[in-house]
Amino acid sequence: MQDNSPIYIERLAPQRPTYKVAVVTETYPPDINGVAHTLSKIVQGLQANGHLIWLIRPRQQAAQVANSDERLEEVLVKGMPIPFYKQLRMGLPAKRHLTRLWTLQRPDLVHIATEGPLGWSALQAATKLKLPVSTDFRTNFHAYSQHYGMAWLSGAILAYMRKFHNRAQATMVPTQQLQLQLADKGFQRLYVVPRGVDTHNFSPTLRDPALRASWGVAPQDRVLLYVGRLAAEKNLQMVVKTYASVKGAHPDVRLVLVGDGPMRAELQARHADIIFAGFRTGADLARHYASADIFLFASKTETFGNVTLEAMASGLAVVAFDHAAAGEIIRTGVNGILADPASESSFVMGAQTLLNAPDTLRSVAQAGYESARAMGWPAIIESTEAVFARVLEGFAPVDA
Repeated sequence: MQDNSPIYIERLAPQRPTYKVAVVTETYPPDINGVAHTLSKIVQGLQANGHLIWLIRPRQQAAQVANSDERLEEVLVKGMPIPFYKQLRMGLPAKRHLTRLWTLQRPDLVHIATEGPLGWSALQAATKLKLPVSTDFRTNFHAYSQHYGMAWLSGAILAYMRKFHNRAQATMVPTQQLQLQLADKGFQRLYVVPRGVDTHNFSPTLRDPALRASWGVAPQDRVLLYVGRLAAEKNLQMVVKTYASVKGAHPDVRLVLVGDGPMRAELQARHADIIFAGFRTGADLARHYASADIFLFASKTETFGNVTLEAMASGLAVVAFDHAAAGEIIRTGVNGILADPASESSFVMGAQTLLNAPDTLRSVAQAGYESARAMGWPAIIESTEAVFARVLEGFAPVDA
């Protein structure tokens, strides 16, 4: 008797390759900054996808003990405070230690997230051992120098950064805009890998009437918000100027600054009507985001600006200069407001437009929220893995 019953063939997805990756960074949680936050998300995502991570970073306290689990092993090295960022530490040179470590346990790839002394040591050790290297371009240090009385160092810093990254087989940058800018300055092998946002942690549902009441605002009043370091390179004077300008037509509007930094004392002394919320993290930070209405981000020195996505995911309408993440994600009048970087008045007018038109504010905030929801971390991890795969496929040591 012939059996005509159908035959079912199970189609199995091809198994993704897994790597042993040595991740080298000067900063990592519990440090509070964009680099530490996004890198921790990348590391967690890589672990979840089966990769083995060796995390090399500075010891933050003398008694600190390295963590390890099934897919993560920490290697702690000596560090020292970073000038102007004394709450953070940078790793001291460790070429000999890393060479010995990677000789005994050879990684498939070395990924360097920061360009400090520890990062340079890792680059030297990897080059000596002929290990493939990828890097991140995460901070515009050459632009920052102009805000600390060291503009004369900008060219030298840029030259160092170019030399550093061009010795790697790939450099990941967060936006196409930055990719074009760096390519124009002689940087090579640049790949765009954007940042993501955790839409479970940042949400409009976390809006807190009690928190708003503590700020002295009524339910119908509007709150302007800034989140980040209170420092000159963040262009905070533009945020304060915008607040002062819109108060004439909207006297009930308030400005809340979340964060800390060298400008806090000066700003508090000059602006008694501004609310200084200090450092906020986790669910508390998310409540502060969601309890505001308009996010003002005037920085022109970011490589990405994670706070832009966090604000959009929290249901805020964002006003930002056409730069970094905002320039890639926002369409003016649709899901945010972009201002001309050469025009301070356009930034002020962006905030004024939203305050004058409540319906526009609501529609822009809703569209921004939908845009942020599409930028979850799993896709970012896949892009990172794709760069790793490309490096390993075509690896050939780059001449120093």
